[in-house]
Amino acid sequence: MAYASHIINHSKKLRNAPNFLWHEHAIFIRWFSNHAQPSIGKRDDTWKIRRHCYVPSERETISRSATSGTISTFGIQKRNISMTTMKVRNPIAGLAQNQGFSLSQVYLRRDFSSDSGLPPHQEIGMPSLSPTMSEGNIARWLKKEGEKVSPGEVLCEVETDKATVELECMEEGYLAKIVQGDGSKEIKVGVVIAITVEDEGDIAKFKDYEPSTSGAGAGAAAVQESPAPPKKEVVEQPVSSPEPKTSKPTAAPPAEDRIFSSPLARKLAEENNVPLSSIKGTGLDGSIVKADIEDYLASRGKETPKAHAATPAALDYTDIPHSQIRKITASRLLFSKQTIPHYYLTVDTCVDKLMDLRNQLNSLQEASGGKRISVNDLVIKAAALALRKVPQCNSSWTDEHIRQYHNVNINVAVQTDNGLFVPVVRDADKKGLSRIGEEVKQLAQKAKENSLKPEDYEGGTFTVSNLGGPFGIKQFCAIINPPQSGILAVGSAEKRVVPSSGPEQFQFASFMPVTLSCDHRVIDGAIGAEWLKAFKGYIENPESMLL
Repeated sequence: MAYASHIINHSKKLRNAPNFLWHEHAIFIRWFSNHAQPSIGKRDDTWKIRRHCYVPSERETISRSATSGTISTFGIQKRNISMTTMKVRNPIAGLAQNQGFSLSQVYLRRDFSSDSGLPPHQEIGMPSLSPTMSEGNIARWLKKEGEKVSPGEVLCEVETDKATVELECMEEGYLAKIVQGDGSKEIKVGVVIAITVEDEGDIAKFKDYEPSTSGAGAGAAAVQESPAPPKKEVVEQPVSSPEPKTSKPTAAPPAEDRIFSSPLARKLAEENNVPLSSIKGTGLDGSIVKADIEDYLASRGKETPKAHAATPAALDYTDIPHSQIRKITASRLLFSKQTIPHYYLTVDTCVDKLMDLRNQLNSLQEASGGKRISVNDLVIKAAALALRKVPQCNSSWTDEHIRQYHNVNINVAVQTDNGLFVPVVRDADKKGLSRIGEEVKQLAQKAKENSLKPEDYEGGTFTVSNLGGPFGIKQFCAIINPPQSGILAVGSAEKRVVPSSGPEQFQFASFMPVTLSCDHRVIDGAIGAEWLKAFKGYIENPESMLL
C-alpha cells in the first residue's frame, strides 16, 4: 500500500488522470487506504465524497456532460472500499453545465443510492410542452405502478394551456412510483410526477417515497454544506456571553449605543411605532420597561391599546371551477375590449305597429297550429334586412383588408346555466318569420342542454342580444363578438306620452331603445347611423319586412 501511495503522489500522469480520462468519456478513480484515509495529498485531491456520490472539488471543477459513458461511484466504509459502476444510457440524464444544456422538453434527474437507502432511480418532472407553459395537469396515467416501461411508450396524458399531449418514456425500466396521480392540477414545470427504476426488485422501496422539495443535485448540496465547519467556529465565539454581565457597570461607552428594554416594552413600542431611543428608561440600569412606553403614549395623547383590535370575521365563499365555455367567453370578450375600438349609437324605436302585426301573425299561427312569433324574431329579421341594405356593417377587420360578407348570418345571445352561448341563424334575410322563430327555439333548447355543435354557432356575421323582453333591462351596451364588427343591444319597450297632431293633445306610444356597438376600424359613425336608420324603418313599418 505504501508503495502504491508513493506512486500516486509523485506521478504527474496520475495526478492529472481526471483531465486525461475526461476525453476518453470515462472516469476511473482508484483509492488506496487502510482506514478510509486518502493517500493523495490535499493539493492533489480530485474528488470529494458525499453521500456515496462524487462531487468535483473547487479547484478541479468537472461537470458531468450529457455524453454516454461509465460513471463510477463509491462509498467508504472503515477498512473496506466498495466501488459501483453505472452505465449511463440516456444522454439527457446528466446535466451538461459547461455547455449550458437545457432540458426544455422533459425534466429528468438521476439520483444514486444515498444515506436513505434508496437504490438508483430516475425522477421524471412535469415537462414544458409549449413556450408559454408554466404548469400542467395530469389527465390520466396509461401506465400503472410496477409495470415495465420502454422507450417510446406513453406514460400519461398531460393537459397544457393549449392541448392534451402524451408524455413518452425515454428509458427502459419500471414505473416505481406515481407521485402526481390522475386529475392532479396546476403542477409546476419541473415538479416530480413519477419515479422509474432499472431493477424490478427496487419498486417496493419507493412505496412511501416523497420527492425532495429542492431540485438541487448532489453537487449543489455539497457546495451549500461545505462551509458548515466555519459556521461552528462562529457559533462557538459567543460562549463568553456571561462576561458582559460583570462588565456592564464599567462598559459605559458601549451602553450608550445599545438600548436595554424588556420584551414587553419592545413589543408595545413596535405596535405603536415608538422609537426606543426617544424614551428614558426607569428600570434596572436604565432599561426601558412597559410603564415607560405607556407614559410616553399618554404624553402624546394616545391611549395604550389594552388588546388587539378584533379582526373581522373571515369571508364565507365557495370557489367555482371555470368551465370550458366560461374560459372561452372570458378570453374572447377580453380580447374584444382590448383590441376593438368600440363606440355606441342609441336610438328609440316606436313598436306600436310592430306589436299589432305580431298579434295578427300569432292569430294566424295559432289557427294553423304553428308556433308563436316573438318580438325577438321580428328584431332578428329587421337587423338582417338592414345589414343587406347597409352591407358595410356586415364586415370584419383583418390586418390586410376589410372583409365584407355576402351572407347575413345572425348570432343570437342565449343565456344558460352553463354560460353564454351565441347560436347562429344562417341567411336570416332570406327566411320567413316563422322559420326564424322555429330555428331560434331549437338552438336555444340545444344551448340549454349543452348539445350545440360547432356548426350551430360558427360563421356568424352580426349579433343580436336582447335583455329587454326577458329581463326588463331598459338600455345597455353590448361587447362586440370578434371577428364581427357590430352587435345590437335591445332594451325593453315602455309606454311614453308623446305629442299628438292637434294642439295641446297627447297620446301614448311604446318605444323600444336599441344600442348599436360598432368597431370604428370598420364602421364609421355615419355608416352606423345609416344602419340604425334602416333598422328603425323596418321596426316602425313592419309591413315592409314582408315584401
